[in-house]
Amino acid sequence: MEPTTGPTVLGVDVILVGSILAGIAAMAVLFAIYTAVTVRDPMAKRVKALNERREQLKAGIITSTAKKRASLVRKNDTTDRMKSTLEGMKVLQDEQLKQVQQKLAQAGIRHKEWAVAVIFGRMVAPIVLGLFAAFMVYWSNMFPDWGDVKRFGAFALAVGFGYKLPDILLQNMITKRTDAIRKGLPDALDLLVICAEAGLTVDAAFNRVAKELGRAYPELGDEFTLTAIELSFLTERKMAFDNLAYRVDLDSVQGVVTTMIQTERYGTPLASALRVLSAEFRNERMMRAEEKAARLPAIMTVPLILFILPTLFIVILGPAACSISDSFINR
Repeated sequence: MEPTTGPTVLGVDVILVGSILAGIAAMAVLFAIYTAVTVRDPMAKRVKALNERREQLKAGIITSTAKKRASLVRKNDTTDRMKSTLEGMKVLQDEQLKQVQQKLAQAGIRHKEWAVAVIFGRMVAPIVLGLFAAFMVYWSNMFPDWGDVKRFGAFALAVGFGYKLPDILLQNMITKRTDAIRKGLPDALDLLVICAEAGLTVDAAFNRVAKELGRAYPELGDEFTLTAIELSFLTERKMAFDNLAYRVDLDSVQGVVTTMIQTERYGTPLASALRVLSAEFRNERMMRAEEKAARLPAIMTVPLILFILPTLFIVILGPAACSISDSFINR
């Protein structure tokens, strides 16, 4: 007897795909329940990371010999082995490493040695996903109706997705963090104006704003606290502002940094400059909200046609269709 097969669409077993999607949905529900139950306060982790940065800057100022400074560098055996492997294969470039380190800083990851892990993942993930796709498509014969072109397309898609997977995850983290910082930046500038008019210094103003907005906007509070620490310990205040622009992938923050550097260099009033920037950022945020509201009718057209209108037709015309069919059957 030949094994019975379920319905197929484009050579894909619908029951198998439905079972896989149901399993993924069940796992997603369990993960959502787990994350909702195990909610942790991010303040402890933030305070620990900022204290480590403060101690590093303090130790960098106190220590003088190169040997003691080298002891401040974080060591990680796993990343060291990855780095030695990549260097042995001649695939590790300094420019590429710097770009990944900047992306890690923009994503809120303070460990620069993880850049080696990201580059190593670009090399390993295509191999792993490619082997898995080759096993599923060629060796296990799970899709017997697929031709050679479709099999090779699935294999190539898996390899390409594996190469881009670390960058996609990292860019997703950067986008979420940048959006969170963008939302709180106008309020932070208003508080900076108040602190500047009250007579606080720049580092004290940044520290105060970080404390006030740390709960509402933890990402922005983290960056402002780190900037306040660097303003207190670094030899040049411009370096602290440049580091802020380096860590945040946002044009608004670039404008704030430029304004702060100019006020430090030329002695222009800080409060008036920040007030103008705050008004511009608020107008930009309002324009962005109006743009999203204007796009909403066009975006809702597709769900309206696919999901809402068929349901209305079934509810409204269904009883009439049943009555007409019953009358024809009775005749």
